[in-house]
Amino acid sequence: MIIKSKPLSPFLFKCVAGFIGLFLKRRFNKLIINKIAIRPGHSYILMCNHFGFLDGLLAIYLCNNAIWKKNGMKRLYIMSLKKQMEKNKWLRYCGSFSVEPGKRSIHESFEYAAEVLSEPGNLLLFYPQGKLESAHVRHIKFEEGLLEIVPKIKGDTQLIWSSNLIEYFESIKPSIHFNMLDCGTNHDFNFEQLQKQINKHHLNSIKRNIRYTIEPVR
Repeated sequence: MIIKSKPLSPFLFKCVAGFIGLFLKRRFNKLIINKIAIRPGHSYILMCNHFGFLDGLLAIYLCNNAIWKKNGMKRLYIMSLKKQMEKNKWLRYCGSFSVEPGKRSIHESFEYAAEVLSEPGNLLLFYPQGKLESAHVRHIKFEEGLLEIVPKIKGDTQLIWSSNLIEYFESIKPSIHFNMLDCGTNHDFNFEQLQKQINKHHLNSIKRNIRYTIEPVR
């Protein structure tokens, strides 16, 4: 049996996001969002590269500053490992619901995710890699969770990707670039094409954000 979420109300989400924004602005030199058009009247899947402890806070900052709009995002849901939710009971009240890879209940988690996404204004934060990797990997391999969730959605869902990249350069504080990509909707979803589209975007983001030097072929 999965642990279902009790997401933050819109008011509490804005309060929490405001505090996170203040924290991140003290921690980082610059937070730069390359925005996309957000489709009104949809639910949303926000996918990001999964590289560190701050991933969740960065995603909430991104949601608050780029996706939260009138007739847009209203509530945040997060798929989290059940063992983490059992250790940290408060996660449930921030929108987390449980998933156990390799267990029968994983199908219940996918059904619940699709149910959440069938309501306009709900956003699911999803890390398709399924594990932590460097932000600068050149190829992102997706686990198959999306393949299970998206076909079950009833209604309209916008798929959004953000390649989040951190560098220092001339400052003692790091800067972060949120490189957003509109990946279409659930109605034109193609798992293989989505991976190719995101990997091309991710590599271009690396080239653009970190002063990438073309490496010689050896």
